[in-house]
Amino acid sequence: MKLDDLKHAQRERLIFLDRCLTWRGMANRKDLIDHFGISTAQAALDFRVYLGLAHSSPPTYDPVRKTYIAASEHEALAPSGLTEAFDILAGVDEDTPSSALPRPERKADQRTIAFLHQAIRSGNAVHVRYTSMSSGADEGQWIAPTRFTSDGESVHLRAHSFKRGEYRNYLPIRIDPDSSFEEKPIDKPLPEDVDWNTRAIIWLRPKTGLSDEQAKVVRREFGFEGEWLRVETRKALEFFFDRRWGLDTVGARLERAKTDYEPI
Repeated sequence: MKLDDLKHAQRERLIFLDRCLTWRGMANRKDLIDHFGISTAQAALDFRVYLGLAHSSPPTYDPVRKTYIAASEHEALAPSGLTEAFDILAGVDEDTPSSALPRPERKADQRTIAFLHQAIRSGNAVHVRYTSMSSGADEGQWIAPTRFTSDGESVHLRAHSFKRGEYRNYLPIRIDPDSSFEEKPIDKPLPEDVDWNTRAIIWLRPKTGLSDEQAKVVRREFGFEGEWLRVETRKALEFFFDRRWGLDTVGARLERAKTDYEPI
């Protein structure tokens, strides 16, 4: 039996159990009971299934602490990053403020998103009014939406701007929901979106000026396997990459060593 063979609900419980053992180094039935509200019998069954799956490096039961302790050579069944496992470490205490900062919730008009999606599916141009943070509000323009993209925090729209004669990234929330959203067929093929069809291979290194010890920590933090860290994205998303990774911010820990481009 494999983890993927289990039904969704039990698979989620075993992934939680696996993360407890991976990041806490211990787990017991109470963890499952408190987190999922299941019975003691079900928690015991989940543990038996987990032990069967983790046969190569199973945890051992400590009768004094009444908990399972991860093996020194523990191998996660479902590898996860520390951010994914944060809730495992933080715990839940409803009487105090959260130990995690609130994330900004980016609103979106559902009707606007639906119009844009329909334009993508139909291959038509759509008329919208857009407010830019650099040039302000326009009187309306025709765009040809091609796809939605994400920078990990916000959803963006990739579209050809007939006004600018180029492909651009738009934030749907900045499209006026009272736009006409009139559609029209595109009378000739759109130009190739060269930036979208170009892979950007970004080579990162610790920021110049860090001490040897600081650079060593940065390499460990970001999982360097050599002198530089290789990250791939599309050329069209490079701007978002730099911002998300904080490359141009005060106190940045990473910088570009070089960037290679190749067609996709």
